[in-house]
Formats: sequence, structure tokens, C-alpha cells
Amino acid sequence: MAQMSPVRLGSLALACWMGWTVLAGCGSLASLAQTSPIPPDLENQVLQIIRDNPQVILESLQDYQRNQQVRQQQTQQKLLDQMRLDPDTFIGDSPTLGSDDRRIILVEFSDYQCPFCAQAHGVLEAFMAKNGDRVTFVYKHFPLTQIHPEALPAATAAWAAQQQGKYWEFHEALFAQQGRLGEVRYGEIATELGLDLERFNRDRTSAEALSAINRDRALGEQLGLRGTPTLFLNGQPVELPLTVASLEAQVAALSKP
Repeated sequence: MAQMSPVRLGSLALACWMGWTVLAGCGSLASLAQTSPIPPDLENQVLQIIRDNPQVILESLQDYQRNQQVRQQQTQQKLLDQMRLDPDTFIGDSPTLGSDDRRIILVEFSDYQCPFCAQAHGVLEAFMAKNGDRVTFVYKHFPLTQIHPEALPAATAAWAAQQQGKYWEFHEALFAQQGRLGEVRYGEIATELGLDLERFNRDRTSAEALSAINRDRALGEQLGLRGTPTLFLNGQPVELPLTVASLEAQVAALSKP
């Protein structure tokens, strides 16, 4: 078999470094050799190239990271533009409150167990009480399951309440007693709201509920979210800390030329 050229070996070394073998479902060059006609000593050759040319690997990694950042920024901008120009598609089946004309869209990505989200909830209630005639508020789920064990169960319970037309009442109750989140409390809220308990329990544990929450979470990840609450007003990030006055100022700025 012909000896592989240094250029070809270098390319393969970079591919391995950038995670190509992982994408192929392999953990090492030895696994890759099962499907590719390569010399048996290829792994040693590739490792030697990496040792001899560390700057090439570093530069390639930096290029890869820059390209990834550009692609992420392009995806983020596309979604932010959609939020402003095609709100119906962006909103999808998410619960909304306020104006029906959807000219001013306030989107919140939130977590029912996040204490900062509970604080934001009070501000948003006051803001929408004053501005609900011109602002459409949209709630998107972004449960931080790594640190909030009840975030996902609370989100699926709220989704189940939405299927019976009681989302916002359930939403309010979850934040009102955030310290009591759990199976017992979800059932209590459903009973207080007069929900069909059998349907409620079936819906909140369904694949459809999990899929709906995961769609919101995936959208948030595409937008580069790192925490909650995160808000956008007509595609523009809303700065924290959140106040009624700061939100109203940003809404007023939308009408300026």
C-alpha cells in the first residue's frame, strides 16, 4: 500500500483533533481503521505530526472556533429577525398574553424554579397590566435542569394546564408558591383550577409535553442563552435588572425613527 503523503496525514490529524472521529461514531483512529483502508501505523504517524506541528493544530482550532462563532451568530440573528418580522412562526404554540396585533413582542425564556424569574414575574405582571393593550407577552420554557430539579416537571405541568385553557392561572400559581414546587403542589393547583385531573396527569407526563418544552429549550440554546430570565423585545435583548420603567423606555424607543 502506498505511503500516505504528509499533507494527507496532516489533514487527517487535524480532522481527528477537530472531532471528526467523534462525529463518525469512533473514539480513536483504531476504530476508524475498521472502515477505512489506512496503514496500521497511521495513529503513530498522526500523533507525530501533532507533536511536530503544534502551531498548526492550534491555528486550525482557532479557525474552527471562529467559524463556529460566526455560524452561531448568524443563527442567532436569523431567529431575532424572525421574532420581529415573522412573530407567528417564532411564537408557535407558546402561551401569549396581551395585545393580539403582535406588533410589539416581549419574549421571556424562564424557569419556574429560578428565584430571579420569580422576581421578574412580578415586574412583568405590573408592566403588562399597564401595557397589555399594545404589547404581546410570550412565555418560552427554559428549565435549568442541572440546578433546578423541579424546573422541568413544573414546565410540563404548566403545559398540561395550557391544554385545558388554564395556562396563565397555573403559571401564576407556580410562581406564587415557588418554594412548594412538587408533585403534591401540581395536583393541588390543578384541583383548585377545576382541571380534569386524569387528563392533566396524562398530559403532563406525555411525550408531547416533553417535546414542547424541549423545542423551547432548543430555541433558547440557538439564541445562546446562558441563564434565566432572558428577555427580548422585538428581537432586541432586554437588559437586567428588569423594571417597569426600563421596559417602557425600550418600548418607547421602538417608535423612534
